[in-house]
Amino acid sequence: MNFRRAAVSTLTLAAVAIFCAPPSTAQSSGSESGPVATLQSLVETPGLSGYEKAVAHEIKSTLAAYRPTTDNLGDVIVTTGSGSPRRLLVTPMDEPGLVVSDITSDGYLRVQRLPQTGLPLVFNELYAADPVLIETASGKQLHGVVAALSVHLQPGRMNPPNAGDLDDMYVDIGAKSAAETRSLGVDNLDPVVANRRLLRLGSQELAGTSVGDRFGAAAVVEALRDLKSSNVKGTLIVAFVAQQRTGARGLQRVLSTISADEMLYVGRLIAGGAVTGTQNVRRAPRREPGSGVLIGTAQTDGALEGMSAELKQLADAAGVPISTDYSAAVVPRSYQAAPGFPAKWAHISIATAWPDTPAETIDAGDLKALTKLIAAYVREGQEAHGASADDPAAARKQMPARRTAPSAADHVRLSYTEVLRRLVQTYGISGHEGPVRDEVERLLPAWAKPETDSGGNLILRIGTAPATAKTPSIVVVAHMDEIGLNVNSISNDGRLEVTGDEALPLFAGRAALVHSSNGDHDAVIEMPSHWDEPNFQWPRGRRTPIRVDVGARSPQDVANLGIKTGDTITVPKTYYAMAGTRANARSFDDRVGCTALISAVWALGAPLKDRNVTFVWSTREELGLYGAAEVAKRLAGAGHAPDYVFAVDTFVSSDSPLESKRFADAKVGEGFVIRAIDGSNIVRRDLVDKVVSLARASQIPVQYGVTGGGNDGSAFVRYGSVDVALGWPLRYSHSPGEVVDTRDVDALGRIVTVIARRW
Repeated sequence: MNFRRAAVSTLTLAAVAIFCAPPSTAQSSGSESGPVATLQSLVETPGLSGYEKAVAHEIKSTLAAYRPTTDNLGDVIVTTGSGSPRRLLVTPMDEPGLVVSDITSDGYLRVQRLPQTGLPLVFNELYAADPVLIETASGKQLHGVVAALSVHLQPGRMNPPNAGDLDDMYVDIGAKSAAETRSLGVDNLDPVVANRRLLRLGSQELAGTSVGDRFGAAAVVEALRDLKSSNVKGTLIVAFVAQQRTGARGLQRVLSTISADEMLYVGRLIAGGAVTGTQNVRRAPRREPGSGVLIGTAQTDGALEGMSAELKQLADAAGVPISTDYSAAVVPRSYQAAPGFPAKWAHISIATAWPDTPAETIDAGDLKALTKLIAAYVREGQEAHGASADDPAAARKQMPARRTAPSAADHVRLSYTEVLRRLVQTYGISGHEGPVRDEVERLLPAWAKPETDSGGNLILRIGTAPATAKTPSIVVVAHMDEIGLNVNSISNDGRLEVTGDEALPLFAGRAALVHSSNGDHDAVIEMPSHWDEPNFQWPRGRRTPIRVDVGARSPQDVANLGIKTGDTITVPKTYYAMAGTRANARSFDDRVGCTALISAVWALGAPLKDRNVTFVWSTREELGLYGAAEVAKRLAGAGHAPDYVFAVDTFVSSDSPLESKRFADAKVGEGFVIRAIDGSNIVRRDLVDKVVSLARASQIPVQYGVTGGGNDGSAFVRYGSVDVALGWPLRYSHSPGEVVDTRDVDALGRIVTVIARRW
C-alpha cells in the first residue's frame, strides 16, 4: 500500500482576509493572487463541522457580487444564469476537529472529536503537545496546548497514558481552575483548533492542515471570480456545503431541496473499506500529487461513462491533465436512505499526500488545473480565463523572514518576558547555536563584555575579585541549544534523510523548517510506513529513520533550493501568551535559563568587585553536556575549577493531568525549583536548605524536588566542583507545546542575582 495515503486529521484557527472581486472583474493582482491565495485564506480560517461560519463568511465576502444566501444549516448558495439545464456545483467547507466537552476542576478542557466516529486513532495522537486555539461563543480566541507526556518522566512507568485515547486528551489554556476557565469565556461546545498556516514546499507543493478540505472551495471560488451570467448556459447553482465530514448533511440538504439535471462534486477523494483478502489495508486513493485532475470512481479500471466521460472530453479540450482514482461514496451510509442524485453527476478532485494530517500536501499545478477545468465547466464551452498559476516559491520570497528580530536597539533593557520571547523565537539546535549566542549578546547591557570560546560557549565574568581572594568561585550556566535534526543525506527522490529519537510521535506529520545558508525553507516531516493502517505502531529508538519533504524530487532540486547535508531542521515555533501569566512555546528548555542569566546581569548593574562569578551560556547540552564539559575541563586544567556550579535548566514537572505525581511534583506558577535530585546529580541537603533560606529572605518563591534528566553542572563535579542545580517547572518538555508560568522565570532571575551577590 502506498504509505502516503489514507485518513487522519487536524485543524486550526486564524483569519486572513480575502480581497473581494465582483464576478465581472479580473482576478486581484500581486504575488498573492489566484487559487493559492484563496486556498491560503481558507486554510487559515476555522471551519469544524457545524462551525463553518467563518469559512462561509470568507466565501460570501469574496463572492459578494453574486448575493449568496445561507440556509439554516450553514450552506452557502450562489445562483447565476437562468433556464435549463440546471447544473449543481458542490464543494465542502468543513474539516474534522475537536470541541470542548467538559472542564475539569483544575481548569483543563476535555474534548470530543467531530466527527465522533470514522477517524483512526492516530488522528488524536497528532494533536499531542500541539499549540491550539479555542474559539469562545463571543468570538474571542485563546491560546492553549494539548497536554503531552514529558520524556524525562517516563523511564520506569509501567502504564503511561495513551496519546491516542480521547480519555487521555486534555487542553491546557493556562487556567488554574474551572472558574478561571469559565471566566475567560470558555465553555462546553467551543471548537478547539490547531495553529497552522499554508506551507510552500519548493516551487510547486502546498501543505498544511485542512488543505485537502479546502482546495475544492478555493478552486470553485476562483472559477467564479470573473464569470458573467451571460457566459452560463442555463442555471448554475453553486453550493458550499457544511458538515460534509459529519454525514454529508449539507450535501444531503442540497440534494433534497434543490432540483438539478446534473451535479459536479469537487472535494477530496475518500478512502473505502478493506481490500479483498486483507484485514488491515483499506482501499484508498493511490495517485501522487502532480497527477492532474482526478475523477473519483468506485472502479478505476473501466471505461469512463456519462458525465465522467464528458468531463474527460472537456479536460482534453482545455489542455487539463485528467485521470481516474478510487473514491468511496460522498454520502456515507446512515439510518436513512441517501437522497436521490441527479441523473448525471461526477466527483472530481486532486491527489493529496499525508491526507488529513497537518502535513497534508497538494501540488499547486494540480490546483491550477482543477480551477481551469471548473472554469471551463461553469462557462459551458466559453473560453475559460483566469486561474493563473501561483508561484509558491515567488510567494514565499514575498513573505517576511521568520528569523528577523523585533526592532529594538541592542543593549536596551527589556522586560524578562520580552527577552524570553526573543530568545524562544530564535532558532539554534545543538552545534548550531550561533543565532542564539548573537541574540544573547544583543540582550546584555553595554558594560557586559562576554567572550566566545572554541566550543562556542558564551562566557561573561561578572566578578572581578583576584583568584587569591577569599571568596567562593562560582559558575552559573544555562544552555543555548534546542532539540532538532540534522540533514544526514539526500535521497534520490529529493527527500532529506535524518535520524530521529523517541519523540518521533510529537513531530511526524507536521510542519518543519529547514535552516540553510540562504534562509528558512518550509518542509513537512513524513509519517512512517503503514501510518494509515488500523494496527499502526510508532517505531521506537534513536535510530529511527525520518524523511523530510521540501518539495524537491531529486538531489538537484534540493541543491537548487540551497539545502545541503549538515543543514538543520526544527519544528516552527512561536511564543504564545496564555491565560494569566502562562505562556506556550517550544525551546523554553533552556531559553528560560538563558533569560534568567540575562535578567541577573541587568539586575547586578555592573561587575562585582569582591566576587568571583562567571556566567556561561553553553552549547550542545542536548547532545551530552559537551559545551559545559569543555568549560569544566579548561578551568580545571588551569587550576580554576569553580567551588560551586549553579546549572540553570528545566525542572521537568509532573504538574499535568497525564503525569504521575509520585515525583517531579513542582507546581507551575509557584516559584523556581531546586533540582535536588535528577539523573546526573544529587545536591547536598544543607545546600538545598541554604538556597531555600536565601530565597525566603529575599521573598522569592521557591520549591525543591526530584526530577529526571541531567544538567550541565554535573560536568564539573569530577573536577571537585559542587553542582547546585536550579530550574523552573516546565510542562510537556521537549515538545512543540511546552508551558511555563512567567512568574517562575522572574523568580529564577532573581535567585541567580542573589546567588551572584551573596553565596
